[in-house]
Amino acid sequence: MHRPSSLVIGGIVLVILALSSCTTAAMETLFPTSQSTSVPTQEHALTLKVMTHDSFDISEEVLAEFEQANNVKVQFIKSGDTGTALNKAILSRENPLADVFYGVDNTFLSRALNEDIFEPYDSPLLAAIPAGFKLDLESRALPVDYGDVCLNYDKGYFVQQGVAPPMTLKDLSQPEYKSLLVVENPATSSPGLAFLLATIGNFGSDGYLEYWEGLVANDVLVVNDWETAYYSEFSGSSGKGPRPIVVSYSSSPAFEVLYSEPAVDEPPTAAVTANETCFRQIEFVGILSGTQNRELARKWVDFMLSRTFQEDIPLKMFVFPVNSEAVLDQIFLKYLSFPDQTAIVSPDEIALNREVWIKAWTEQVLR
Repeated sequence: MHRPSSLVIGGIVLVILALSSCTTAAMETLFPTSQSTSVPTQEHALTLKVMTHDSFDISEEVLAEFEQANNVKVQFIKSGDTGTALNKAILSRENPLADVFYGVDNTFLSRALNEDIFEPYDSPLLAAIPAGFKLDLESRALPVDYGDVCLNYDKGYFVQQGVAPPMTLKDLSQPEYKSLLVVENPATSSPGLAFLLATIGNFGSDGYLEYWEGLVANDVLVVNDWETAYYSEFSGSSGKGPRPIVVSYSSSPAFEVLYSEPAVDEPPTAAVTANETCFRQIEFVGILSGTQNRELARKWVDFMLSRTFQEDIPLKMFVFPVNSEAVLDQIFLKYLSFPDQTAIVSPDEIALNREVWIKAWTEQVLR
């Protein structure tokens, strides 16, 4: 996910929504001598290594609570975007770079499971998580957070032009929205891939390319990443861009209120959350097979599913907790809109067709 300062934002929307890269440490041997999984004394505190994507973040006080309770130092190994981080975890599975991997989402979940990089862990905290988030019934990948990738629009632009904002994906092909939309490349961007999947869920695998052909004819702009789309091309946030419609997150309008300078009482943007216009991303955590620090790794997974961590998620990573007992900040309750029905593409379908869909999209849109 991404975040609004430098969501993400995503929505949510979805961003975000950082800690410095530890490349040298990531290549060191995890534990040179000890095979023990017990929690050590303060004089011999272990290091728990957690591989993440680059958008991971956590409050200092929340991290300190876990470290002090378990007499451990947590080292985060930031490893690029979701796809890049997963590739590193797969390539190093014989000699894992970390104990835990967080950040694989439902667009790449099947690949992680097929490559068998995680060991099962049936955390007791799973009882507080709704079944709809539990996509791996063997509990190798446990859900942590989610965000809905949706269209966002600049409310002021449409008021000034006297044009109704788009309410469906199909609207974007209409003449009144020509040259207004900026999207992210699904081959290089997580929200870009999520939006591509939204169009596949909406128009079907036999109709999505025709839909994109209409967007190309209507002068859709494609950029490589969310930051460029939202902060450089979109008019609703920074005001630098010429395009009033962007692929972002359903939570983005709420964060516009939280982080606006000067402060505003109402978000200048809104999310389109009509049925099948958004795609829900779910992020997972798993214990990497081969860890020599299993008990501490399990404690960390439990911690990520606990209310303490779950309630820290929105304002640090700009995504939302899966734990049903977690309490959201009032700003989200006031301004956040959830889609009643997201576009559905199953993890199995994604696993089977992801590369084919991306290749076909590239040939259709970027040729």
